[in-house]
Amino acid sequence: MSETYQNFIAGKWADSASGKTFDNINPANTSDVIGSFQDSTADDARSAISAAREAAPEWRALSAPRRGQLLARAARIIERDLDRIARELTREEGKTLAEAKAETSRAVQIFDYFAGEGRRLSGETAPSEFGRTLLYTVREPLGVVGLITPWNFPIAVPAWKLAPALVSGNTVVLKPASAAPLTALNVVKALAEAGLPDGVLNFITGSGAVAGAELAANTGVAGLSFTGSDVVGSGIYACVSGRGGKAQCEMGGKNPIIILADADLDKAVNLSINGAIWSTGQKCTATSRAIVHKDVAGEYTARLLEQVAAIRVGDGMDPAVQVGPVIDEVQLNTVLASIEAGKEEGARLAAGGGKMTEAPLDQGFFVEPTVFVDVKGDMQLAQEEIFGPVLAVIAVTGFEEAVQVANSVRFGLSAAICTSDISRAMEFADRIEAGLVHINSPTVGAEVQVPFGGMKASSTGTREQGRVAVDFYTQIKTVYLEY
Repeated sequence: MSETYQNFIAGKWADSASGKTFDNINPANTSDVIGSFQDSTADDARSAISAAREAAPEWRALSAPRRGQLLARAARIIERDLDRIARELTREEGKTLAEAKAETSRAVQIFDYFAGEGRRLSGETAPSEFGRTLLYTVREPLGVVGLITPWNFPIAVPAWKLAPALVSGNTVVLKPASAAPLTALNVVKALAEAGLPDGVLNFITGSGAVAGAELAANTGVAGLSFTGSDVVGSGIYACVSGRGGKAQCEMGGKNPIIILADADLDKAVNLSINGAIWSTGQKCTATSRAIVHKDVAGEYTARLLEQVAAIRVGDGMDPAVQVGPVIDEVQLNTVLASIEAGKEEGARLAAGGGKMTEAPLDQGFFVEPTVFVDVKGDMQLAQEEIFGPVLAVIAVTGFEEAVQVANSVRFGLSAAICTSDISRAMEFADRIEAGLVHINSPTVGAEVQVPFGGMKASSTGTREQGRVAVDFYTQIKTVYLEY
């Protein structure tokens, strides 16, 4: 019998006011129920907000270096439990165990980095035009912040929102995606074990349309950080900013890799598969379009298809498996519908394209790694995010057309180029409309010490990660001291 997990509010474990729960299912084997979680109501969200508000004065009064020390202790606890957390992550999200371990290690790095930020939360001094005046700024926390996190990075994203929020002196209500709540709960438990005072971090599970909507609408929440789809994110941004709150939304991507005629084709293929297929394509930074110079498009495609055919798909717990399932049946149907739309538009299906039905894969949500060729830049296949292991190959006449095609979508998160021409590489960096630029590296991957975020419909608000992450979770006060 699976375990029932509770909400965590004001330092206590509690059932939802609804009395209802929902099951967390292993996407690689739908008969495996990982656990039941609370189907929280708006009242549960309000209780969590109230607990956070009550805890705020004491937490804010604690010095930032002391808050940082607590994050460092949490990092050690996550590090201690890394193998268990990674196994549970693979079981509930589906990515390979190697990827789950790498993501859990990244959470450790995030907490360590922002632990140090506790000693770097500085303002600045400025010369005053008035005599005998000390003019300076200080950072102060917003108060209560809400965090709504996605299922595709169920420990990394909660970590990179929680760490800067907490070290800045905010109290938090965390609502993870219902498809992967257990991994986020492990982070909450680590922080509680590290000594986080009651009420500073509150955890609720349930529907985004109910519990998440309350976090967005409630005036007791000073700021809300969201990662998810652009449709939901746009609605959240409008709601929070409309009531005078502070909103940060990281949303979709339709990320290109440009492959010029002088590229190392073996490297280009490896970068394309890394970005498009690993993690089942379920990354906002995943490579969705390969924009290839026509002179090398045929050879590139041949090498790509050879490698795609050799990819092993299956349960991420198997060390020989390279690609796991998509997260659930809804996402499976979304990916398959996008593939059908691509075929109807006239793109040619060169690899994959279907649900995997042979045993034991028939027990999970497995999609064949898929490649389309003869794709045009204005097709839906080349414009809309799919969030699955699907790559569209677009042939172009040269660099100018490649950049034009790359910039022709409404998103602007990540982009890559594969070339040996440094001038073209730098021109690409100048002209591409993306917040993350990769030269001879895949579109995926971001280090904790630098900003993460996109342009156009991919992001709103200030950047996440790096030192600028605290910009969202703080407000600036300017002080004039005449002596």
